Amino acid sequence: MTEEEELAAEFETQRSYLHAIAFRVLGSHADADDAVQEAWLRLARTGRGDIEDLRGWLTTVTGRICLDVLRRRGVRGEQPLELDVGTLPREAVGDSRIDPEAEAVLAESVGLALYVVMDALTPAERVSFVLHDIFEVPFDAIAAILGRSTAATKMLASRARGRLRSGTPTADAHAAARDVVDAFLAAAGRGDVATLLTVLAPDVELRTQSPKGTVVVRGAREVVAQSRIGARRDALAHPVLVDGVPGVLITIGGRPVTVMAFTVADGAITAIRGLTDPARLGQIVPSWVA
Repeated sequence: MTEEEELAAEFETQRSYLHAIAFRVLGSHADADDAVQEAWLRLARTGRGDIEDLRGWLTTVTGRICLDVLRRRGVRGEQPLELDVGTLPREAVGDSRIDPEAEAVLAESVGLALYVVMDALTPAERVSFVLHDIFEVPFDAIAAILGRSTAATKMLASRARGRLRSGTPTADAHAAARDVVDAFLAAAGRGDVATLLTVLAPDVELRTQSPKGTVVVRGAREVVAQSRIGARRDALAHPVLVDGVPGVLITIGGRPVTVMAFTVADGAITAIRGLTDPARLGQIVPSWVA
């Protein structure tokens, strides 16, 4: 085995760990894959050389790559569709200290909160919080990634925690909202107009996007008339979190077709956002969802 092959094999043992970091920071599997590939290219150019702690070196490099990606997003004003599918990716995450039980907790609490406050956290706050509080990376190592002092890095993570605490809905509130959404989906599947009208606010707004443009429908009866969920026998609905609120991912023949997010207030749905774009969804939805 050549030195390059040995280095590649050693990198592969860290790939799932690095992907887990990048996904939690960037919120997109496609972006995480790109970040990990860039980390490999940098390692291949640098060589093993005097790197004593390969995982630590790769964590630093991946963290800097993710930071750059977040900063570019801010400059371009872009925000990816934030999709958190119930539990986090099923692939192994190396020895990244996160076991399956913790993954489920993260998806329902920390993961939810991260997406809720996505727009509120600065890139540096997000990197500092994710690396330290989720992956237990020491603050001095994170400081090197951010180009800040250790004290300043601790403050960034502290501010992020404060925003998470203030922006995270309670478990009871989230469960109640999910119940309302489930009732809507069940009624839509049955074509039960009376029940649909009880779970929709009178002034509910439905906003759907597709490659063809955006359509906005306002009013409960008008939204009911547009509801076609469950019309196809081969359509499957998967509960998801979208931007931190209850949603549903519709797949047909194992292919993601539509994702919808529901805003619930006082026991009724006040807004529905939908995206029908199989090509885009196919890039960011984990392949195991279907």
